[in-house]
Amino acid sequence: MASVDTAWLPPAERFDFWQDLVARESAPARISSDHAADFTASARVVDLGVVRLGGWRYPSLELDRARRMIRSTDPELYQLALPLSGHGAMSQQRRQAPLVPSGFNLVDTVRPHGSSHRAEGTAGPLRTLTALVPHAALPIPAHRIERLLAAELPADTGMGLLLARFLRQVVDHPEQYAPGDAAHLDQVALALIAGTLAGRLDDEHALPVEVRVTGLRTRIEAFVRSHLADPELDPAAVAAAHHLSLRALHRLFEGSGTTVAGLIRARRLERCLRDLADPRLRDLAVHEVAARCGFRDRAHFSRAFRARYGMSPREHRERAAGR
Repeated sequence: MASVDTAWLPPAERFDFWQDLVARESAPARISSDHAADFTASARVVDLGVVRLGGWRYPSLELDRARRMIRSTDPELYQLALPLSGHGAMSQQRRQAPLVPSGFNLVDTVRPHGSSHRAEGTAGPLRTLTALVPHAALPIPAHRIERLLAAELPADTGMGLLLARFLRQVVDHPEQYAPGDAAHLDQVALALIAGTLAGRLDDEHALPVEVRVTGLRTRIEAFVRSHLADPELDPAAVAAAHHLSLRALHRLFEGSGTTVAGLIRARRLERCLRDLADPRLRDLAVHEVAARCGFRDRAHFSRAFRARYGMSPREHRERAAGR
């Protein structure tokens, strides 16, 4: 993970530095901005191995990657961008799509493209998340993906929503992951990106089995996290919500290092660990925090918590409070 901030540079050097950064981390382009004289911006890049994620903050700008800037030696990459604020447009292949927070935009970096991104009124810096993926890494034929270039891809429903949440989590909180997690995160990123694109093409069945399996597991894990408070959440409920037989659900998690029941229990305990340390929840009794996470039996919760963390829930809360 690498982070940069132009605020550490003299104002006269900031804009040129930003153009060089974009060229290194994405592709060379001509950038113009009304704020070029004092371009305050920052970036964070998280390299997962195959997929490279980026979080970008910058003032309003326009970008143009003309044909003359594209060399035969340039890496063949797709860039998926999700603006989190502002408005604008992106163009490629004689098509244009709006830049809005509800949708991803896809471009092929070895083809000419352009974009304009502006803040609403006098709002603060714009923010965009990006994912760079080599052409060869996506299990979708290039002629199919071409239909999605400069097209808006929903980021607020289905696989697109999961992908948006994944990008925000990894880019905003890379410190929560160990270096050894990169390979797994890379696999998840590829599955979510492929699933989002294939879903837009109504071609999910054509994805390799391993990609579909990773994508489905990720959807199930997201479902579990969002339903932890439901005391009826169990493998049968998860299977029914995803139109799977219980046997098929268990088979899906074979070789993953956990079971569905184990996943539910682990996520509930993690949520309790966090909530018990939250000073905003100090007025809740320990058993009330446990109930918010789906634990109905106090004794069972205490045993499970101690077995996982080596201390009682009350001891954890007192340590977190500095007592």
